[in-house]
Amino acid sequence: MSIEQTLLQRSDSKCELCGSTDELSSYEVAPVETADADHCILACNTCQQQINDPQQMDANHWRCLNDSMWTPVPAVQVMAWRLLKQLDSENWAQDLLDMLYLEEDVQTWAEATQTDDDEASSSVDSNGATLNAGDSVTLIKDLDVKGAGFTAKRGTMVKNISLTSNPEHIEGRVNGTRIVLLTKFLKKSN
Repeated sequence: MSIEQTLLQRSDSKCELCGSTDELSSYEVAPVETADADHCILACNTCQQQINDPQQMDANHWRCLNDSMWTPVPAVQVMAWRLLKQLDSENWAQDLLDMLYLEEDVQTWAEATQTDDDEASSSVDSNGATLNAGDSVTLIKDLDVKGAGFTAKRGTMVKNISLTSNPEHIEGRVNGTRIVLLTKFLKKSN
C-alpha cells in the first residue's frame, strides 16, 4: 500500500488538520530520514499553502487545531504544536498550546526544525541567565500594563513564557492577559 493510500485510510479521507475533504495530498513532517506514513500527514491544499507560506496564514482557519491536536498520530501532533507555536500571539492558540501534552520523543521532533536564529538572539534576564521558551520568570519591579488597566506587581511569577524576535522582550500571561515584558525587569525562576 502506498503512503498516500495509508494516509487516506488512517484519516478517513479527510485533512488531518482541518477535516476538509478537498484536494488532499501527503505532506512530510520534517525532519524526515525515511519517507513513510508515520512521518507524513494528509493535508488539504489550503493547510499546505499556509504551512509553506506563513505570511498567508489565516489564524481563524487554524482554530481546527482544537480538535486535531488530540489525535494519537505523532506527525499530526507535531504539526499542531508547530502551528500553535507560530500563532501563540493569539490567546486561543496559546491556551491550546498550554493544554497540549506531547511525549518526550514527539516534543523533540516538534522542536527539531526551530531555526538557529532563535538561539543567535537569545534572551537573558536581569541577572544574565538565558531564557528559553516555556521557562518561568518573576517580575523584579512593579510594571504598569498600558491598555490593560492594571499593574503587574513585583514578585509575580509568569509561567510558560514565549520568546520574541527581539531578545529584550518576552511574552507571557499576567492576570489572564498576554503581554510583552522587558527582560531587564525579570529574573528566571527555578
